[in-house]
Amino acid sequence: MSNYNLENLKNYLTNILSIHSPSGYTNDVITYLEKELDELGAVYKRTNKGALIITLKGENEEYERTLSAHVDTLGAMVKNIKSNGTLGLTTVGGYMMSSIEGENCIVETLNGKRYTGTIQTIKPSVHISGDEARELKRTPENMEVVLDEKVFSKEDTEKLSISVGDFILIDTRTTITETGFIKSRYLDDKASAAILLYTVKYILDNNITLPYTTNIFISNYEEVGHGASSSIPEKTKEFIAVDMGAPGLSQNSSEYAVCICAKDSSGPYDYDLRKKLIELCTSHNIDYKVDIYPYYGSDASAAMRAGYDIKCALIGPGIFASHGYERTHMDSMVNTLDLIIKYISMA
Repeated sequence: MSNYNLENLKNYLTNILSIHSPSGYTNDVITYLEKELDELGAVYKRTNKGALIITLKGENEEYERTLSAHVDTLGAMVKNIKSNGTLGLTTVGGYMMSSIEGENCIVETLNGKRYTGTIQTIKPSVHISGDEARELKRTPENMEVVLDEKVFSKEDTEKLSISVGDFILIDTRTTITETGFIKSRYLDDKASAAILLYTVKYILDNNITLPYTTNIFISNYEEVGHGASSSIPEKTKEFIAVDMGAPGLSQNSSEYAVCICAKDSSGPYDYDLRKKLIELCTSHNIDYKVDIYPYYGSDASAAMRAGYDIKCALIGPGIFASHGYERTHMDSMVNTLDLIIKYISMA
């Protein structure tokens, strides 16, 4: 491994994770990234859609590479205010409702007020509902936000300025253990965003000249399917989505390696580009795993569906329990970082 500053990488990660950013509510995290990029002296622009594109000039400015990560996350919004003052919710992105049961959250109003609460089922007590509580199907219709406010009616809640469409921000519960494990919601895909931000810092701090102009595309609508469907730099020939690998039952992925996706629900990724990435791993002793994800799409998927004439690949750190309370390890972060640095430095 090269002389990577892992404390810098961890700092970027914890900062990004601490900023709530469900799809449709990403301005704060994009602003944070812009602040960090200004300190690095990086060249970037914000798209009309709110994404961020960072450009690292290379010797060849006609054949460009673009790597993406997304900072939008799963979340929820207020669907309705119930007669007893609790909040019905609708999901942002796809996840199991059981994964947010009992979780603390914040409801942010349009005028910027924030109220804490807890996400519960409509039958949260076995002492009251018995087996009905245990067997209740965990669907959005059976979940609600119980506010930490003395509200007893719909009118009480409306007086707080809470209304339909307000975002519900779910606690991430981020922790990094002494043994290198990282546990948090939204490691998909903030782990990758931290890696790419550190990549920019590493290239600029070390005055590395890249063989090809390389763009970092930070998308903000990936979780709802259209993150990189527009604004990809026009000279891009190779596009790599840096997103999570998904270790789990019958999968080949690992929390300790960089995961390279051969195929997901959008079909196979570019064979030659995947082969190139694997060869870089083997020649530089980077721990990697190749895998196939049947229920998965990426920013590369969105780009291909949008009709871009680009070669696409998908790599990323292995994230256990994806779209739940997730976990990875620093080994996986570093192996992903190392592959990215080797790839963008390769002529």
